[in-house]
Amino acid sequence: MSIFQAIIIAIVEGITEFLPVSSTGHMIITSSLMGISGDDFTKIFEIAIQLGAILSVVVLYWKKFFDFAKWQFYVKLFIAVIPALLLGKLFSDKIDELLESPTTVAIALLLGGVVLLYIDRVFKNPVVSEEKEISYGKAFIIGIWQCVAMIPGVSRSASSIIGGMQQKLTRTLAAEFSFYLAVPTMLAATVYKLFLKGYPAAGGEIKGYEIVFGNAANTTAFIIGNVVAFIVAILAIKFFIGYLQKHGFKLFGIYRIIVGVILLIMIYAGYL
Repeated sequence: MSIFQAIIIAIVEGITEFLPVSSTGHMIITSSLMGISGDDFTKIFEIAIQLGAILSVVVLYWKKFFDFAKWQFYVKLFIAVIPALLLGKLFSDKIDELLESPTTVAIALLLGGVVLLYIDRVFKNPVVSEEKEISYGKAFIIGIWQCVAMIPGVSRSASSIIGGMQQKLTRTLAAEFSFYLAVPTMLAATVYKLFLKGYPAAGGEIKGYEIVFGNAANTTAFIIGNVVAFIVAILAIKFFIGYLQKHGFKLFGIYRIIVGVILLIMIYAGYL
């Protein structure tokens, strides 16, 4: 992976991570188009690049994350991330297989787009407008919804926001709680890819961090990619919250449908 390719993927990650359009799906398609989707470093990079996006949430919502007097907030995040930790561990290999399938991404984008067209009509009359009103039970159910995003193309942001709205959160609060939940979820996924998962190598296997930091080019791409993702994600979050308050999800649904159809055509024509 070149520095240019790393920057392109990082921009895609930063823009799409917190929008309901599937960052993983977009990165898979981007790396496929650039011809770098098969190697282990790219697979690790597409997960580890989320570190920059995680930091953007912590910086933007630092008062929330560092208000240690309100310990219930941390308990809610812990409860909400449990389903993803369990299912992610159980189905890690299957998820990795799906990550290599542009067809899965295209179909998930298309179907998810149809859902977003009607989501504002389905979940009307929200009653939960502040984070302190989210119960532990609601947090757990939102965490279960988030697990749907283990299918590439579904979108972690979309599934957890829909889960929040199904639990009567306002769409703005549902989006913000989705951001909060992204921190432990993506941190866990990154730690797993870097330090726990083994990758085949001559004479045995190596860990992800050895692939990243055992090669100067990979290390440079990793650092630059995370810096770019951090900057772009901050801008994307600010845009998304402002847009969501005024317009809802319809535009994102239309975008997903268009992209899904285009991808299916490209796959059928042999370009992907």
